Amino acid sequence: MTVAAIELEYAYRECEQITRREAANFYYGIRLLPRFKRQAMCAAYAFARRVDDIGDAGELDHQQQIEHLARERARLEQVASGEADAGDHVIAALTHATERYRLPVDALEVLVEGVELDVLGAEYQTFDELVRYCRCVAGSVGRLCLAIFSDGKAGPDAHQLADDLGVAMQLTNILRDVLEDRERGRVYIPAEDRERFGCLDLALADEQQLASLIRFEAERAAQWFDRGLRLVDHLDVRSASCVQAMTGIYRRILDRILEDPVQVTRGRISLSPLEKTWVAARSMVLVGGEHLR
Repeated sequence: MTVAAIELEYAYRECEQITRREAANFYYGIRLLPRFKRQAMCAAYAFARRVDDIGDAGELDHQQQIEHLARERARLEQVASGEADAGDHVIAALTHATERYRLPVDALEVLVEGVELDVLGAEYQTFDELVRYCRCVAGSVGRLCLAIFSDGKAGPDAHQLADDLGVAMQLTNILRDVLEDRERGRVYIPAEDRERFGCLDLALADEQQLASLIRFEAERAAQWFDRGLRLVDHLDVRSASCVQAMTGIYRRILDRILEDPVQVTRGRISLSPLEKTWVAARSMVLVGGEHLR
């Protein structure tokens, strides 16, 4: 794809604005990357945000949502061929990033499939089924990030760890957003777990039973973090710092859930800008120190 440099710069700038506005946690981490990698991350996020917004668009009926997702899938075919519409700034930036970093376009297609599951109102009977969903909507993003971190040269072990880390972050999102998702009619916590803790209907669950269920799922997510964070051993210092910053923010949210599981039913848990800045700064010190040893 041939796009004038000034138009490409504008396209990346728009993607960065979307990322800063819609994904503060993500953006705090990627600020640690070199400019071109940061731009590529913003392009990948902006497309993911567009797809996710379709899944959450209350003004569209399910058929319209499916049609919109089909159009985004068609745009991905253009990205893969390098012949995307330069007038679509997100797609223009994503196509350029794909060419530079050999982004796995199939990962973006899997992301679309994951959002289709949301639109269709999929529920999950087992934890394994939930993990497959998490791999679609977040593991796929982990693969995209890894391609950018490694200039498209990561090996299979790193890909698996990136996928695991994506699952950990998505599990944290699910627990953080239990109340918001319930209001949308979505329940992600597996039915077998809800039944085990006497919380098949979350809205009617006893507070202590609900606390036990949320803690159980949070402890699972922590295990996925512990495994996935071995990814930093496969990365350069700045990329490793970026991963530590992004995951550090989510891990602190998860820790708060573990401290008081029932608080997820009272509202969304978040960190202040100061706390996020502290996590990002600490990640640079931790990773830098490890590499100096």
